[in-house]
Amino acid sequence: RHPTYAASVAVGPTGLPLALGATGPAVADLQRRLLAQGLPIAGEHDAFGPATEAAVRLFQTRRGLLVDGVCGRQTWSSLVEAGYRLGDRLLYMRTPYLRGDDVADLQRRLAALGFDAGRIDGMFGTDTDRALRSFQRNAGLSVDGKCGFKSVTSLQRLRSKGPEVDQAALRESTRLLGSPATLAGRRIALGEFGGLGAFLRELQRVLADQTAIVTLLSHPDASILAGQANAMGADVFITVALATAGRGCRAAYWGPHGSVSPAGRRLAGLLLDELSTSGAGTDGPPVPMATPTLRESRMPAVSLELGPPRFAVEQASVAAAAIGRGLARWVDGPCLDLT
Repeated sequence: RHPTYAASVAVGPTGLPLALGATGPAVADLQRRLLAQGLPIAGEHDAFGPATEAAVRLFQTRRGLLVDGVCGRQTWSSLVEAGYRLGDRLLYMRTPYLRGDDVADLQRRLAALGFDAGRIDGMFGTDTDRALRSFQRNAGLSVDGKCGFKSVTSLQRLRSKGPEVDQAALRESTRLLGSPATLAGRRIALGEFGGLGAFLRELQRVLADQTAIVTLLSHPDASILAGQANAMGADVFITVALATAGRGCRAAYWGPHGSVSPAGRRLAGLLLDELSTSGAGTDGPPVPMATPTLRESRMPAVSLELGPPRFAVEQASVAAAAIGRGLARWVDGPCLDLT
């Protein structure tokens, strides 16, 4: 029978963020959603204790979120998204985009059948709409861009006959391979969330010396930063923040949902390599994450944390020069490593 479609947007509970010591209906809702993800919370009911915190941390790790054990807006939204399965609700193009694991599943199924839905990011955007309409046309369905009962049934019935290829990753890599091996004329967006404007201006000066076209972006909202980078048509997007006290430099690139940004991954590695050579400490290799700046930007992107903080403040010119060298190496030899 036809499914009863769930509401498109789930309203978050009042009282976010939820952390150790919180109690009440919002915590009970959080615990129900964690349990639905297979994350046990032994002995805690309607109270945010150590077991709930551990479950939140594990969920954040799985989803590529900031791991702090606190259920803020991003963690809550990700929990809501994780609860959707393909067929639970009607999927279609709207503003703001519908988001969820059901959308990621739709994108993955379309891509496996040869319909390029863009990056598998769980957001129903223009690429997904175009791919769905193409699938509907080929399957003899009504071409309305709405993934309902008939489209889901057809998708579930069909199977790919060949190996799955991440079309978005392939397109990203081939685009870079066809670009000049220089920073000259490249549109680079540099973003920060507040307090690092002076460092970004120093980095802008370093990149301008290589005749790159650099735009500085500053806003506390990561989604707004990503939207600004998209609007300017940046070729690459780097956000910079200070690492927490005592931590070294860290870098992240887009990687969840089985879809990886190979260009972002390579750039993140080169930036850490150059920063390490310059005397900065590093906290391990680059990691895949699903922060808004990485998920919502339409170009290769890296989230960079500079640490220890004293290094970034007292040796800003050294850190900026290292980032400039990392970018120069990146454009000089982008690779097609899609694994």
